[in-house]
Amino acid sequence: MKDHQPPRYNITALHRGLKLLALVGEAQRALAAGEIARLSNLHASTVHRFLVNLEAAGFLTREDSTGKYQLGPACVSLGRAALDRLDVHRISLPYLRELNRLTRETVHLTVRQDLTAVYVEKLESLEPLRIFSQVGAAVPLHCTGVGKVLLAYATEEELSSVLPRLTLTRCTSNSISSLQELEAELSRVRRQGYATDLEEYDNHIRCIAAPLWDHAGHVKAAFSITGPATRMTRARLRQLSPLVIRVSQDVSKQLGYGVSVAQPAPRRQVAAVANAS
Repeated sequence: MKDHQPPRYNITALHRGLKLLALVGEAQRALAAGEIARLSNLHASTVHRFLVNLEAAGFLTREDSTGKYQLGPACVSLGRAALDRLDVHRISLPYLRELNRLTRETVHLTVRQDLTAVYVEKLESLEPLRIFSQVGAAVPLHCTGVGKVLLAYATEEELSSVLPRLTLTRCTSNSISSLQELEAELSRVRRQGYATDLEEYDNHIRCIAAPLWDHAGHVKAAFSITGPATRMTRARLRQLSPLVIRVSQDVSKQLGYGVSVAQPAPRRQVAAVANAS
């Protein structure tokens, strides 16, 4: 009696099947079998065999009126399952831990909750002099780095709902107190790819923050590096900007975002700017 052998997969056939699916998906329209054969450089009979099997498995559907093929419900289900697993906290946490290690400052991860930004993660500073904050706390949008990032990259529909309801309270003498000033600040955030809080929410506390984009091109969350103004000088904030942009890009890419948020910093600069003071 022969030993039971695990099933063997034809890698060449698997590769060809995936190639055909990719062609149909990238076309963003239904394709005839002949078009698929031409684009894939495969023999028509080979393509027909694959199309029949992929249709039977639900990865392709065939239009009754034209006989053309498009992606089927099985592809949609797989895509949704993959996207559902792209959890911003889980994916960003290793990057934020490295950011915390490199800078030795407090690192926050936040999401917008209506008119506030809420801390969903905090990595404590490694320095003796630290700031006070806690997970679950809500902070204003108009005078915090993370809040300004979440506003700057909100959709027009979201902004039209949020801005009229904002109370531009002066938390410190540096806080933004007019809608015109806020709109100018949000425009600056979009141009440079990050936001700063120069003692606008708390006296003697400064931060730099950047967005995390999801697969649909929406800002899923924001993260920040925060510390005492004595350490977070304007010069250091400028030096840290390539680092936060780099982390913004890297995490966003892991979340499925395919377009660069800003120009990446050269890798040789990352360690240097992290330790700059």
